[in-house]
Amino acid sequence: MDIKKGIPVSSGVAIGEAFLLDHEGYRIPKRFISNHPKAVEREKERYRDAVEKAICELQDIEEKNQGNKDIAILFMGHRFIIEDPGIQEEIIEKIESFYYTAEYAVSHTMHKHSYKLKSLPNDYHSKRSIDLEDIENRLLKHLLGGQRENLCNLKNPVILVAKDLTPSETVILPQDRILAFITEIGGRTSHTAIVARTKGIPAVVGVNAATSQIRTGDIVIVDGGKGIVIIDPEPSALEKYRLQQKKEQVRQEKLKTLLNLPVETIDGYTITLRANIEEPTEVKIAMKNGATGIGLYRTEFIYVNEIDPQEETHLSAYKTALKDLKGNKLIIRTLDFGADKNFGLEDFVGEKNPFLGCRSIRLCFEKPDLFKKQLRAILRASSLGDVEIMFPMISSLEELLRAKGILEEVKQDLSKENISYNKNIKVGMMVEIPSVAITADLLVKEVDFFSIGTNDLIQYTLAVDRINERVAPLYKPAHPAIFRLIKRVVDIAKENHVKVSMCGEMSAESHYLVPLMGLGLREFSLSSSIILNAKEMIRKITMRRAKQIAQNLLNCITHEEALEYLDKELG
Repeated sequence: MDIKKGIPVSSGVAIGEAFLLDHEGYRIPKRFISNHPKAVEREKERYRDAVEKAICELQDIEEKNQGNKDIAILFMGHRFIIEDPGIQEEIIEKIESFYYTAEYAVSHTMHKHSYKLKSLPNDYHSKRSIDLEDIENRLLKHLLGGQRENLCNLKNPVILVAKDLTPSETVILPQDRILAFITEIGGRTSHTAIVARTKGIPAVVGVNAATSQIRTGDIVIVDGGKGIVIIDPEPSALEKYRLQQKKEQVRQEKLKTLLNLPVETIDGYTITLRANIEEPTEVKIAMKNGATGIGLYRTEFIYVNEIDPQEETHLSAYKTALKDLKGNKLIIRTLDFGADKNFGLEDFVGEKNPFLGCRSIRLCFEKPDLFKKQLRAILRASSLGDVEIMFPMISSLEELLRAKGILEEVKQDLSKENISYNKNIKVGMMVEIPSVAITADLLVKEVDFFSIGTNDLIQYTLAVDRINERVAPLYKPAHPAIFRLIKRVVDIAKENHVKVSMCGEMSAESHYLVPLMGLGLREFSLSSSIILNAKEMIRKITMRRAKQIAQNLLNCITHEEALEYLDKELG
């Protein structure tokens, strides 16, 4: 039995067989064929046959995912690369001129282009190199006749073990067959972590050497709440965690009894719980779990592998969300491109520090047509339901006024075209940069609401990369600076009768939720899978006690002292 520790990112216990995603791909030695014309022609034919099979395979995936445009477009992009005449000629030329085997010609070509992308000083292109690795492995599979099982063909539930997840793996993930995630890379707010929490799947990330120490078929226990991974567990450990699983199942059934009860404290204070979503199809799940609307719609995911979706594409997504919300609120965050979410905008290559570069609202200012297209769609959707607009990554009053100015231009255009929209649509902004939290008194008169985004607020305040497992211990939500900044924003909003909510992952943790309520927050937006957990905590406490806990927490002088206090008070 081997016990490993990682970063707990999604609670729950899973026991099952491991499935190792081999991101190293196929190891292809440098081998040659005979220089005889027939041998060369035979090798070229092997390559063309592999191409044909790969294209058919990708077309089949596209056809099966016609209802999900993002997935279809992703694999269409893979197909276009395989069909690209330049790529094909380059591989054929290696077979004809250097007498490489088809396998080595493919591997050599794809590795070359992948290396070029990885060497660019831009996170987006480094990640796009993973697409080329996917394509290489697909071609090699057909050349080698490999029958390696892949994610979309899984027949039995497994615990997924990987260095990280590639784009294609993420979009075709068979959720009913994934018991848990284990990855070597990532932090509490990494993509894998957010996906796991959204789907309610136990997950541990930042597990050192997981892919070298866990093999496919190994029995593994994942404790997503404590960040523990047990490889080849002893019978006593299996018995302990199976009992824990049964207790959790009973607890989840008990939570369902809260669905029709009000979200309020013992002393009658009402709290609003909404959901964070990335796709409109997630609205139904959110409502099923008791959400009273959507507090954060991450619209940049409309752009996955589609650089320039049209206004109607945006509008269609918003209409779908509104239909399933049945009159509940939809807060749409405008495009938050940049850093780890570039989605094909190659005009922004070469940034040495993309998290501090041309991202989010700054990028929208540089691409006003892109920005206005989305604003038009949001405004048009506002005539169909309760829609609000939220600007992300605002760092100054000047940026906020500029964004509002562009919104007014779009309103005027729609009015001239006699297109209906809600002329009194509410406009808010994310508070996720320290400069805005500090100068909230200067911005509050220009917005209808604030929404505190703790993922980036913590990252920028503490200078800690939130998706880097190496510095994960320094990502401290209970740091005195964080609670003081949050309190300042809440106090200023209240003084000016402006609504303030929180949509970051911090409020998803019950021991932070209570003091945040005590600071004055009454609206939260969370991952759908943990809404009932939050509701349970809220209904167990009085607001008076929440305020006491918040005040005592503000007196703590270190993150560790704060955690110790919260553990003592809330368990």
